[in-house]
Amino acid sequence: MRLMIAEDSVLLREGLSGIFTRFGCEVVAAVGSAEELLHAVAREVPDVVVVDVRMPPSFRDEGLRAAIRLRGDHPELGILVLSQYVEEAAAGELLEAGMRGVGYLLKDRIGAVTQFVEDVRRVADGGTVIDPDVIHQLLVHQRAHDPLDALSPREREVLALVAEGRSNGAIAQRLFLSEAAVAKHVTSVYTKLNLGPDAEDHRRVLAALTFLRSR
Repeated sequence: MRLMIAEDSVLLREGLSGIFTRFGCEVVAAVGSAEELLHAVAREVPDVVVVDVRMPPSFRDEGLRAAIRLRGDHPELGILVLSQYVEEAAAGELLEAGMRGVGYLLKDRIGAVTQFVEDVRRVADGGTVIDPDVIHQLLVHQRAHDPLDALSPREREVLALVAEGRSNGAIAQRLFLSEAAVAKHVTSVYTKLNLGPDAEDHRRVLAALTFLRSR
């Protein structure tokens, strides 16, 4: 796996480089600003970029803006965004740019090194990784007229795991259900959210975005 890191903290940037190198990954660039990341990707497109949401010069959302721009320029590029805190708007905007090969994790997850590297690999392979704390916070702040109100508790559980980027098989293992039962719940979710019979992946993305937009 070839990756680039964009993180303004020198200590964290060097720490991430060391972690990935130890796990056999090739760090082709480690930069301290979003602008440097854009130039680095233009020179040599990696498999995945790991980028902080807030970067110089204003430390607002430069990293997020760079991630969204890269997704538009390189649709096959995996993008994993790191954040110190749950930023719901940032998570939603990133996912709206396309859910294939995308991730949003809190920096606390870096401490679980093996799982963190696995999550980065999943994004590089085209999967989706959403921090469980983001899912939880979105659940707590649901809107009064939530489109998810029509779902049963079990269907909500299934949809939350879909939004984390898990496959039906992984959901079945997590909830101790058969894959057939999970598929039935997913189909019911599509029906209740009025998602028509388009391509399966397309409906899965729309269902996940509906979940993430609900507060």
